[in-house]
Amino acid sequence: MKNLKRFGALALALMLALSALTGCGQKGPGSSSSTGSSSGSGSGSEDLSQTAPMDLSEVTDPYLAAAGISGDTVVARLGGEDIFAAELLYWLNRNTKTYLDQFGGMVDTPPWTAELDTGVTVADQMKEGAMDAALFYRSLYQLGKGENLTPDASAASTVDKEYTDLMLQMGDESVVQHMYWAQMLSRELLVYLNECFDLYSQLQQLYYGEDSESYPTDAEVMSWLDQGGYFRVKHILLMTIDQVTNDPLDEAVIAEKKATAEDLLAQLRAAEDPISLFDQLMKEYSEDGGLATNPDGYIFNAEDSLVGGFREATLELSVGEISDVVETDYGFHIMLRLPIDPADYRSSVIGQGMEERCRQWQEEKGVEKTAAYDQIDPAAFWTKLTSLQSTVQAEIQAASSKNG
Repeated sequence: MKNLKRFGALALALMLALSALTGCGQKGPGSSSSTGSSSGSGSGSEDLSQTAPMDLSEVTDPYLAAAGISGDTVVARLGGEDIFAAELLYWLNRNTKTYLDQFGGMVDTPPWTAELDTGVTVADQMKEGAMDAALFYRSLYQLGKGENLTPDASAASTVDKEYTDLMLQMGDESVVQHMYWAQMLSRELLVYLNECFDLYSQLQQLYYGEDSESYPTDAEVMSWLDQGGYFRVKHILLMTIDQVTNDPLDEAVIAEKKATAEDLLAQLRAAEDPISLFDQLMKEYSEDGGLATNPDGYIFNAEDSLVGGFREATLELSVGEISDVVETDYGFHIMLRLPIDPADYRSSVIGQGMEERCRQWQEEKGVEKTAAYDQIDPAAFWTKLTSLQSTVQAEIQAASSKNG
């Protein structure tokens, strides 16, 4: 499981996300996107106005309504301790949202039956990822107890205050309750998630704090970066393909771009301060669409898919060295390899250490999935959940209009 800090940060962000739900609205004619939670944990970035609403008047268990099993159904056990459907379905919702967010609102349903490179379907991958997250949080809780750590007592009171503030804002407690349901949340689950995240922070300090024996040194961080194939680079790119169609440009235009690239390289080779000149020329000439958001360069690792020749040419450079003109399928590049500050990645090394400790804990205690886990159908769940969310969105809009 990757991005453990993301998992943890989400728990604390949920209370803000609940408030952000009050800004949800239907898309008007010609809109390209719908509004929602800034943290991605709202009632859905898809256009819920096109989804048939669910009658919530007799719903008492949102998990039963969305997945066909009650929230207190045991779906797995870690060391004999129960993991409930509510936990799994919360993460299944989040995983699905995260998957869809990468398409910028253009897709509202994953290709559930499509097979990934690993041979498993998207649906199975989503569900396994949700179980991984649920197990990770339960591991944190058990590890914390084993170390005699106590979660911050303010977790429950903070959730209660947020709930009360939302009631005052919405003017209707049922709407607030349904806002929780839209995220596959209950008060108890939200408190538990925040307690787990607090334990994560305490365990991280205990195991990897500056005073601990396992605090990663700069040398250890750099070794980790080397093993992961990390490198940092800036480049000047003169494109030889059409940025819309990806078709090759006219041969005369390509020849002109090559001549320009060679002239830029000559200027850099003759400069007294080639690094400063590189930035100047990059801003003036580079046609890299990501330059505006990555002015300080890119950081890649071994898992990143890069155009052929780019990685190889960069890794041949020493830090601070400028390449010759390198041609790829995108165009002509001039690369500048940059240093990586280990301080920027120490938390990643610690995060991996925490992940390994939790994985080891799970191996030692044993994980057992129940028959109820197999009964959960991610595709059917998502259809029902979006229907529930459509109702909640309408309720939020009505309450917001009523309260001005």
